[in-house]
Amino acid sequence: MATSMGCCSPEGGSRAAPAVLVRRSAAPPEHDEVALPGGEFQMGDAFGEGYPADGETPVHAVRLAPFLIDVTAVTVAMFAHFAEESGHVTGAERDGASAVFGLAVAARRADIVGVDPGAPWWTVVRGAYWRHPFGPLSEAEPDHPVVHVSWHDAMAYCEWAGRRLPTEAEWEYAARGGLDGRRFAWGDALTPDGRWRCNIWQGDFPLRNTGADGWLATAPVRAYPPNGYGLHEVSGNVWEWCADWFAADAYATSAHLDPRGPETGRRRVIRGGSYLCHDSYCHRYRVAARSANTPDSASGNCGFRTVRSRS
Repeated sequence: MATSMGCCSPEGGSRAAPAVLVRRSAAPPEHDEVALPGGEFQMGDAFGEGYPADGETPVHAVRLAPFLIDVTAVTVAMFAHFAEESGHVTGAERDGASAVFGLAVAARRADIVGVDPGAPWWTVVRGAYWRHPFGPLSEAEPDHPVVHVSWHDAMAYCEWAGRRLPTEAEWEYAARGGLDGRRFAWGDALTPDGRWRCNIWQGDFPLRNTGADGWLATAPVRAYPPNGYGLHEVSGNVWEWCADWFAADAYATSAHLDPRGPETGRRRVIRGGSYLCHDSYCHRYRVAARSANTPDSASGNCGFRTVRSRS
């Protein structure tokens, strides 16, 4: 359950990692993935637009080994297969409540646990979890990204599926789609030709969303055109967990070859922004943008995609 409501994704605190034992699936699920050749790219914010505390600079050269990455975030249907075969119970289910964007809540008044006055767009709702993302009166759509999953839940899925979470460097390399030094995966303009390329907030946050991009909350995982590598929704829709611990000064000492982030930390990296991002308070839908959350945190705007190394 959220204990501190961050503007991007509610923080769940720093509880000990749950004792989750998940066996690898005898018949691992097929993932729609693309093989990336690896190589060198420039990682970081070339425009100086990031928040200083996020540590998006200095821009630095990174060289990666080849790997394969999911074309989309893990969907509700994929996670349901995992939960049914493994019996995994997410942290949000164990807590009995999770954080939902206020305008999307689908619950009875008795199920409203509370609202943080510091971030009133987040509402803690009893019975909200990945099957009921907006509360007990909602049903998850199979082709939407799974949400209300913590870093620990994402890691459990990876163990079962024989996959892993991307490193932060792998995530940015893949998200750029071959465009070094650009603001977004499709170029520098947010809406080229007047068309939305990602699911973020339009209007007056958090009071009014015009719905210009077609969605109030999550969109299906292939709702927007892919980037140059064939990946969908690397900006907006849902935040995606990465393997790395977060540190604001990580780039200053980052390894050149296959960096893995700090050895320890309190929060794990999340990337890509979500449907709640808006340039008035959180322009972290840029491809270089970084954020982080504690590994036990879960909310209605955070999911994940997976990778595997090429043998």
